[in-house]
Amino acid sequence: MSAVDPSTPASSRAARRTGPVRAALRIIADVADFRLRRLEMANLAGAAAVGVAVGLAPSELAGRLGFGALLNLLVYLNNDFLDVDADLTSTTRAPEMTRFLAAHRGSAIGAQIGLLGLLVAIALLWIPTLLVPLLAGGGLCWAYSARFKKIAGLDVAAMILWGVAMTLVGAPLESPLAWALVLQLGLFSGVFESIQVLRDRPEDLAVGVRTTAVVLGEVGTGRLIRIMLLVSAAYGSLLVHPIAGLLPLVALGLPISRASIPAYWTRIRFLLGLTFLAEIAWVWVYGHTSGLWLTISAGEVT
Repeated sequence: MSAVDPSTPASSRAARRTGPVRAALRIIADVADFRLRRLEMANLAGAAAVGVAVGLAPSELAGRLGFGALLNLLVYLNNDFLDVDADLTSTTRAPEMTRFLAAHRGSAIGAQIGLLGLLVAIALLWIPTLLVPLLAGGGLCWAYSARFKKIAGLDVAAMILWGVAMTLVGAPLESPLAWALVLQLGLFSGVFESIQVLRDRPEDLAVGVRTTAVVLGEVGTGRLIRIMLLVSAAYGSLLVHPIAGLLPLVALGLPISRASIPAYWTRIRFLLGLTFLAEIAWVWVYGHTSGLWLTISAGEVT
């Protein structure tokens, strides 16, 4: 039996005692807990709403949401893995979770490989079109985490596309209605990302990262958020229903300041979430959209 060096920190000794499989499972559980508490898996709710609107069978919808949950775990774990060194010095991350991930990088890689393999197998054996959100959503998240989030303009654009790609989990690709609703959620993702980069602007400035908020400044980023809200309102009114433009317009009147971003973000989430629920309710009751420009039936296929 080897002696334990009393000078070795207890956390380091505990880390060595954690096997790779247990470490991988804990890392996955930590990612799920952290992201759920921060309401960062809202794309699952969007995917569920789209699936209900287009009339997916409950069993298929449940399976698709299970696939989406695993995909969320994969992309957020990949983000945390790529950012782990920066997160060790961040004041907005869970320190114990980050230190554990840093101490078990091999297990984190194994967890990502395992999740990816499981998702590919599910898609190939069940619904091959699920490879589209897997490859597009996973690929965009990797590109965002590795590079795009450090480039002004690309950070917001990538998240718009990611909002579309991830929600495709609940959207049959042959349904024009599903695409109309998913694109609306992509625009909402652009609003949320613009708020996020504004929140993170001081930290990004400190480390020399040129995000959209760093380049535009607080005033310019506030204008971008309002432009994104206007585009979301116009899109909803033209393709879904005129009422879909009302709540995003209400959001335009909310004051934006970096000091009040948590409360502002919560209000925007509420208003845009309510907007989307109203759109889904209309389609579910009447079976079609009633946009000022287009009317799309739930039964249409391409």
